[in-house]
Amino acid sequence: MKRWLKRVILAVSLLAPAMPGGALAEALVPPQPLAPPAAIAQPRDIAYPGTLRLEVDATDIVRRIFRVRQTIPVAAAGPMTLLFPKWIPGGHTPRGDADKMAGLVITANGQRLTWTRDVTEMSAFHVSVPEGVEALTLDFQYLSPVEGRVGRIVMTDEMLNLQWLAMAFYPAGYFTRGIPVAASVRLPADWHYGTALRGTARGDGWVDFRTVSFEMLMDSPVFAGRHFKKLDLDPGARVPVYLNVFADKPDDLTVSDAQLAIHRKMVTQTYKVFRSRHFAHYDFLLALSDRLGGIGLEHHQSSENGMAPDYFTGWAQSFPDRDLLPHEFVHSWNGKFRRPAELWTPDYHMPMRDSLLWVYEGQTEFWGWVLSARSGLIDRQQVIEAMATVAATYDARVGRQWRSLQDTTNDPILANRRPLPWRSWQRREDYYSEGMLLWLDVDQLIRERTGGRRSLDDFAAAFFGVHDGELGPMTYAVDDVVTTLSMVMPYDWAAFLRERLDSHERAPLGGIERGGYRLVFKDAPTAYFRVWESRRGVLDLTFSLGLVADKGGRLTEVSWDSPAFSAGLAAGVTLVAVNDMAYTAERLKAAVTAAAKPGAAPIRLLTKRDERYQTVEINYTGGLRYPHLERLAGKPALLDDLLAPRN
Repeated sequence: MKRWLKRVILAVSLLAPAMPGGALAEALVPPQPLAPPAAIAQPRDIAYPGTLRLEVDATDIVRRIFRVRQTIPVAAAGPMTLLFPKWIPGGHTPRGDADKMAGLVITANGQRLTWTRDVTEMSAFHVSVPEGVEALTLDFQYLSPVEGRVGRIVMTDEMLNLQWLAMAFYPAGYFTRGIPVAASVRLPADWHYGTALRGTARGDGWVDFRTVSFEMLMDSPVFAGRHFKKLDLDPGARVPVYLNVFADKPDDLTVSDAQLAIHRKMVTQTYKVFRSRHFAHYDFLLALSDRLGGIGLEHHQSSENGMAPDYFTGWAQSFPDRDLLPHEFVHSWNGKFRRPAELWTPDYHMPMRDSLLWVYEGQTEFWGWVLSARSGLIDRQQVIEAMATVAATYDARVGRQWRSLQDTTNDPILANRRPLPWRSWQRREDYYSEGMLLWLDVDQLIRERTGGRRSLDDFAAAFFGVHDGELGPMTYAVDDVVTTLSMVMPYDWAAFLRERLDSHERAPLGGIERGGYRLVFKDAPTAYFRVWESRRGVLDLTFSLGLVADKGGRLTEVSWDSPAFSAGLAAGVTLVAVNDMAYTAERLKAAVTAAAKPGAAPIRLLTKRDERYQTVEINYTGGLRYPHLERLAGKPALLDDLLAPRN
């Protein structure tokens, strides 16, 4: 457009409001909101009229593509809404994989139907069913991540992790427990599989599973792979328990008799706590891989677990990770059989509420460590050293000044496990480990006041062990927790719990002190801390300078209000030199030690961030500090009693 013409148009537009009778002279009417779209049909507790059919072809391991065909019977012609799972059990958050579903085509009687995505609920799809149609056929793909930056890797050349929640639609308007589904999966040639589902092979790699409810199918993922070993963890039992192990290499499947005995003891020690079984069978799914994405996710009759390839073959060094299996096993009782009423939903569209995650996850974390010690997965001293690290970490969590432990239960929905720039200030899912400290305090208080006659074991049996043999779920509220604790030992448990959940003071370390120990700091790490630091591939100076650095000197975490923070450091900065010498972890530790001597100069660091180099000084004279638990003279070691095996 000519420049002079633009000026004319502008002048006319400026004069237009003054023109009498012109359309532009009318007063501007402020906008009003549009009426909301029609609500998705609420689920009803009625049987679905027909059985869904679901077929997943998982043989395209080169391109990491799952190809899905689903048949959904329909009750009548007219509008129908199909839902893709959104709110994921165990994730406590709306993190469904609808964004990775692609290529959706819906047909009926050979005719392609038009579908539309709901404008506000992205996991809801609307379709109009023509007269005379008895079933819809859906064809689509699940495009699993091909590299870590896209998402968790669930398919490699050696193994895969099939989660049905990413592979299936379901009709709106029904409880998922009332929707039957017959599922099949096609696996690459000569691959083995593990799952809580029971199925039979029918040739060409296909496995057909027994018809179950949609709810049970979604709760029964599949691991499959080339290199596989199945271990019986409770030989001859009426209710079998298996450890299904998949590995990148066959050598990683080497399991000693002693290691097998420890895993079997983990099962028996768990039964001694809960005194019940709420599953017909249980399958641990364990991937030993540095290629498949890591995972720890509970299900009612199985669990998904990811470990380093050397879990068995590097047994002497793998102990910091070995609480995962007992943690997920405990979830079959705490979280799956007994579940907070706010977390139980009839489908995967209704929002969950997370306020009781300090019970669901916090007490499970407690039992994960306790059962690790009782079974020998991790020896007692290593567990005590791990507790020292947890206690020190959460006692130093300055974010408590503004954010309570209770509020961190909102974090799965709020942050969806995204990385945080200042974790020590923002706090994250602290209901796990700080929740463990809370339940340790409960256990030790009961032991102290009852002379060791009662403990949290009694609560676990009374609360989670009811209705032996039934699957449930059985829901609860916080009042049920308080009532059962009071049955174990009369006390004002409601006030006790609220004080610790809502506090802005110190972390709940009472359990450590009642247990005959106290938190102290020394200039050398515990054996647990050394191995834990090494397996993470970091230098961890959280309790001195307030920083964590990877092997290349890049800061992965800086603690809020720490000496490193005061010097202007933040995550993402790379340490280039320490006191004019090229950075190494040992040189930085030596500099921290030297700075503690009288008259020593501040620690001088050359740093790099993007294209900018900067020299900073850290005025810190406290030396190296690592957490330890030290025995209190003259006080009973109730913590040792907690960690001792049950006869």
